[in-house]
Amino acid sequence: MSICPKNKSSKARRDKRRANWKMDAVNLVKCSKCGALMMPHRVCKACGSYNKKEIISVD
Repeated sequence: MSICPKNKSSKARRDKRRANWKMDAVNLVKCSKCGALMMPHRVCKACGSYNKKEIISVD
């Protein structure tokens, strides 16, 4: 058996629960090697380094 609601929830009360489902802005940090903006804890797309070490070679 499923749980049945005692009273009907209005549309306003129902939609208040969904008010905080919006997306956050992406957090960007400066690369420690080249200074380009990148996502934290990821390899830099501009220079290919992570934690001041070259991980991939970028042409």
